[in-house]
Parts: sequence; structure tokens; C-alpha cells
Amino acid sequence: MSLDASMALVEGPWEHRFVAANGARFHVAEQGEGPVVLLLHGFPQFWWAWRHQLQALADAGYRACAMDLRGYGASDKPPRGYDTRTSATDVASVLRSLGASRAVVVGHGWGGWIAWSMPTLQPTVTRAIASLSMPHPLVFRRASFVNPRQVRANAYLGGLQRPFVPERQMTVHGGYVQRLLREWASPEGIWPSPEEARTYADAMALPFVAHSAAEYYRWVVRSQIRPDGWRFAARMRTTISLPVLQLHGEHDAAVLPDTSSDSADFVTGPFERHLVPGAGHFLPEEAPDAVNEHLIAWLATLR
Repeated sequence: MSLDASMALVEGPWEHRFVAANGARFHVAEQGEGPVVLLLHGFPQFWWAWRHQLQALADAGYRACAMDLRGYGASDKPPRGYDTRTSATDVASVLRSLGASRAVVVGHGWGGWIAWSMPTLQPTVTRAIASLSMPHPLVFRRASFVNPRQVRANAYLGGLQRPFVPERQMTVHGGYVQRLLREWASPEGIWPSPEEARTYADAMALPFVAHSAAEYYRWVVRSQIRPDGWRFAARMRTTISLPVLQLHGEHDAAVLPDTSSDSADFVTGPFERHLVPGAGHFLPEEAPDAVNEHLIAWLATLR
């Protein structure tokens, strides 16, 4: 079966649009009217991971916008630009193209990593941030060295550093992607369904997506010994004075829950942290009701 980016344009009550930002074209699914809430997906997914939140946020009076990150879904897939500084610029540029001068940025997984960077790297467009399944980047980096269980959970990062092999694994038959989805989800749940797992496997098999996905993680590992990574870490030591919401699944097997508690050390503004019972890494889909409840209640405090 031949796949193309149109498969990422899943039909629903949302509207699909394309915006020019930071020298590329980005796909955004949006629903509702009101203050903008921009939703950033993680690995190995695309904007569709936020489908439950799009409806809930729209019903609560927000303009919910879920974008495909650079290299994913129906967004452009250029050969470069997978460092966090460029990702933050992408997000800020997309917000401006959507007509939003400031907005709340919500991210899951790798999208959460980007959300944490926004108050420091793009403060003028960032109203507040929420991170799901991802602690502050410096907390995650530290845990990746000193927490033996997190070191073991990060084994996939080592595999993604190899040239060519990860791209083939992620595109042939979809088994690698489906395995990660099941391993990182809660063993107590029923997510993902075979249809959901197949949808994400197909989205990763789109031309150039697997390479783009691997490049994000190649940067995050290799940058630790390069000047651009040192500069990023130095910038991220700046404390965050904006409101922050942090949600983590109690059974997260990708980013362990005990890595997330120290993120408060980097926040001087209002900070909320909640552990979501019975959920694994993929909070927006494994526990949509709990995520929606926490997110909408927190957003109400910002008005």
C-alpha cells in the first residue's frame, strides 16, 4: 500500500489548515473559538494524538490547535532543523501565523520537552505551559545519567543513534512503532487498539518521517558534547516565572514518574503537578478524561 501525507488529515469535527512558518509549511488541526491553546505531540505520533483534547477544549471555550511538528504527519520534512532551538522557533512562528500574539503551549513527550523550552527561548509568545509525560529537560538529562531505571528505559535512544537502521525499523511492517506504543502504555489499560497502533505505524512510514523522528533524538543525545547543547543547557537553567502544569502517568515506562518531581526547582511561577493513576506514557489517549479535567481546570486559572 502506498502512503502519502493525506493519511494524516484524519476527518473529524476539526478543520485542517496549513500555515507558513520559519521557512516551512506546517499542518494544524484546529477546533473551537477563543484563546489559543497550541498542542504539541510526541514520539512516535502526530497531531491526531490530541483528538480527545481538541473537542474538550473547544467545548470549554478555547481555540485548540494541534500541529504536526517539523518532519511529522502533513508538515514539511526538511533535512535539517531538529534541534530544540529550531523547534521553539517553529512553534512561535506557527502561533504568529495563526494570529496569536501569546498562547498557552501544551506538549506531550517530546512536545513536552519543547513546551518546557518556550518560556526561555520564546518568551514573548508564551502565556503558560503544560507538559505531559516529560519533566524539565535538565531534570530528564540528569535522570538519564544517575537513575539506573531511567538509563535502562532510554535504551531506545541508543538505537536511534545508528545511521539508517532505525529508519528501516520504523518503516518496515510497523512492528517497531507498535511495540513502543504497547511497551510505554500502562499494562493495566486497553490502549492502543489495533487500529490506533496501525494508524501511528502508517504515519511513521510516510516518506522521510522516520528519519525526521530519529533526528530529534540524535540531536538530544549528541548535543550533550557539542557547543549548541551546552548553550541550550545554560539557557534552560533560567527559572520559569510563568504558570506551569505537569502531568505524569503512574505507569509511564518511557519517562519514569520518579524523574518528574524535581521540575519544580526550575519554576518560580504558579506550579501544579499531578500523577495520573492507571496511565502510562500516552496520557492524552490513555487517560483523556483525566487530562481534559486537569487541563481545563488549570486553564481556567489563567483567565
